[in-house]
Amino acid sequence: SSKLELGSTAKLRVLATYLEIIAELHARYQEQPVEVLKKAFSESKDNLSRWSLDYLATASDRSLPLMLEAALERKYSASPAESFFTGGGLHTFNNFRKEDNGRTPTVRESLRESLNLPFVRIMQDIVRYTVHQAPGGSAQLLADRSDPRRRDYLERFADREGKVFLQRFWRKYVAKNSADRVDTFLDGLRQTPDRLAAVYRYLYPDDDSQAMARFLKERLPEESLSDKRIEGLYQQYRPGAFDLPDQGYIARVHPLELWLVRHLINHPESTLSEAIAASGAERQLVYNWLFKTRAKNAQDSRIRTMLEVEAFLDIHQRWQRLGYPFDHLVPSLATALGSSGDRPVALAELMGIIVNDGVRLPTRRIESLHFGEDTPYETAMTTAVSGGERVMLPEVAAALRDALSQVVEGGTARRLAGSFNHDGQVVRVGGKTGTGDNRLISVSAGGARTVGRSTSRTATFVFYIGDRFFGTLTAYVAGEQAGAFTFTSALPVQVLKSMAPTLLPYLIDADKGCPQPAVSP
Repeated sequence: SSKLELGSTAKLRVLATYLEIIAELHARYQEQPVEVLKKAFSESKDNLSRWSLDYLATASDRSLPLMLEAALERKYSASPAESFFTGGGLHTFNNFRKEDNGRTPTVRESLRESLNLPFVRIMQDIVRYTVHQAPGGSAQLLADRSDPRRRDYLERFADREGKVFLQRFWRKYVAKNSADRVDTFLDGLRQTPDRLAAVYRYLYPDDDSQAMARFLKERLPEESLSDKRIEGLYQQYRPGAFDLPDQGYIARVHPLELWLVRHLINHPESTLSEAIAASGAERQLVYNWLFKTRAKNAQDSRIRTMLEVEAFLDIHQRWQRLGYPFDHLVPSLATALGSSGDRPVALAELMGIIVNDGVRLPTRRIESLHFGEDTPYETAMTTAVSGGERVMLPEVAAALRDALSQVVEGGTARRLAGSFNHDGQVVRVGGKTGTGDNRLISVSAGGARTVGRSTSRTATFVFYIGDRFFGTLTAYVAGEQAGAFTFTSALPVQVLKSMAPTLLPYLIDADKGCPQPAVSP
């Protein structure tokens, strides 16, 4: 049940979402005449829709497999020179190798060689698609400020959208106790003294400064916070100093999530209907920025932050459908590189879906039990046969399998190539590598960065072997001792290679039997 930062394995989830969106656009437009496609192209505001419309308008064969192959050949810049407005501020990202900085690789090449910047930009395209294509998306409301119907429309939008997001947040917290609710909320933050102070003063307005000091020191043990600094934060974020939207903006969270956590602290037995009834004014207040026209630059930065938060709520639903194990994503493009965490078993489940042509089958740890054979008490128990659930199109699963096989054939897991070989027949193997090196970094007032304390190190390889077997191998070191280790994802790849002679007989025996659903070793 651990939450581990498994590095670039997150790129597999990003790629699955990317190809699913391409498939959605294919289904929406494949039957449309060229004139309709060109008109839609001129009106589109996101890259994925524009590329898909252009492809379908010019393709002689509009079949989905060919469109997915073409999508894998799209190119993205690997340059780290660009700053990205994400997570409420400007951020930069780096590739693992500086030699890749000047490249413009395809999506397929970016997966094969695990390049960071192309996947940050793919995630950016996914966010923009979600913002512009989602029905009732906030971005559509910003187009025409002079429409006289705008106020009434925005009020109805705010009420409706507020309920939608409140329901999503409710599912995130309903099954937890009060302490776990607060921990879950705080785990989704990039924690700084100002953000935590603002959150604490909102959640616990009656607590004194000593209580807040204990909270900050518990959450930020590496920070040297003087009593004067803490008292300043206590006064700065006092109740009434900021309204709810400002509080959400300071903390970089959706204001309604912040409101719901406080509501559940004060009313732990509250029902969803009671929470919705109590939040009418807050739902309007949260979207009050849509009605204002002054301070446009500040307004636009808040709008972009809010739109990204809402987009990641939709992206989270996509990931959760494919087995993502946690109830929230960090609303940042850094999620493409693993900042939202994962679990090895959840990655294996995703690989199982891909191996099974997009069908999610139930996990069974024990297939059968047999007691007292050849006695009057002989008993045999087997699991009940249950069907799977289709959660991914088979064409998308096939495209993913092909792209993952190239990671082994010539990418970051190439040392495994040819390892599963039986009588000259090479069993197809695919997978995705990921390395997580988690450290606390100190930044001085002048911007100088110093390498801080290591907190953990992970190296993961999620894989499939042939058309039935899949799994995950993870090396993990926790705590400050992780700083003494330098292993990368090459370690679990080498472990699987070393296991090949042991595993190969099981693969061969399985192929001799009747076809069965894919299983995880």
